[in-house]
Amino acid sequence: MKKTAIIFGGAGYIGRNLLSFLLKENIFSQYIICDIIELEGFEKEDNIQFFNVDVRSEIDIRLLGYDKSTSWIFNFAAIHREPGHEYKEYFDTNVPGAENINNFARQTGIKNVFFTSSIAPYGKSLNERTENSTLYPETAYGISKALAEKIHQKWLAEDDSRRLIIVRPSVIFGPKDPGNVYRMIKALKKGTFVLPNGGKVIKAYGYVFGLVESILFTMDKKDSLIVYNYAENPLVPLNEMTQIVKEEFNYKKPTLKLSTSILAIIAFFIQGFSKILGKKSNIHPVRVKKAGFPTNIKPEYLILNNFKFSYEFKNALKHWKKISPEDFQ
Repeated sequence: MKKTAIIFGGAGYIGRNLLSFLLKENIFSQYIICDIIELEGFEKEDNIQFFNVDVRSEIDIRLLGYDKSTSWIFNFAAIHREPGHEYKEYFDTNVPGAENINNFARQTGIKNVFFTSSIAPYGKSLNERTENSTLYPETAYGISKALAEKIHQKWLAEDDSRRLIIVRPSVIFGPKDPGNVYRMIKALKKGTFVLPNGGKVIKAYGYVFGLVESILFTMDKKDSLIVYNYAENPLVPLNEMTQIVKEEFNYKKPTLKLSTSILAIIAFFIQGFSKILGKKSNIHPVRVKKAGFPTNIKPEYLILNNFKFSYEFKNALKHWKKISPEDFQ
């Protein structure tokens, strides 16, 4: 019987990076990747099977030769971009996705589930949030992720031989990811990045390689339930992040500082003009308002358990440049 990894959403950014790490470290004997988009870049691996699976529907794949007690199911499948989807879409995917993956775990008898939630269930707060903080989800994405956490915990409670790990990652960035941090770097290079409210807020972030290391770290524990935050430690405020980027890449153009309310008005008009011209703009009022709110997330579980944080922001940039220099050409 083989130690098997079944990764739902495995063709996505975190899924691909985790798969690369697992293969490199030879953690599992076989890998089952389930997604609605094709997995690319792993064609030479003979121990990977890909299935086109939509987690919104009943999961119907047959596994052979897997070990129930040592195999793991990873749930990375989600609608997450916000804004970017209709309100109901977050619930149509993230909630039934958790139910269907749990049912798949019941049918196969696999004892271990790893679920990627989000810091969105914490909601907005000026105060530091730890794993023991009360959840106050405000958005469709945050509410759907909080519900999915409860659904997975219900599965755990049915059998005391099961294990469940839930990670609440902050904004994840790294090689080949066109997300918020990369957009900030490109905007700083052009001189078009604007610091909302002077940039004194903490915007929690996590380097993808650090997140993957934390996944393996928690899997090695014995607790039946682990809920943990992933953000780098220590975090630096947004204005310090921009300064580190400018020093690391030798960017000289000035960075403007404007209030969030003014930025939101500007974004509103840019969105309007973009629609008139039939173009799509990443500058959205909702995204601008989010940029001005702090997400001060403390990875207390990892700190208390002596996890080694290897990627403070400057180190993460250096590592990123080293392994993927073409991202910055």
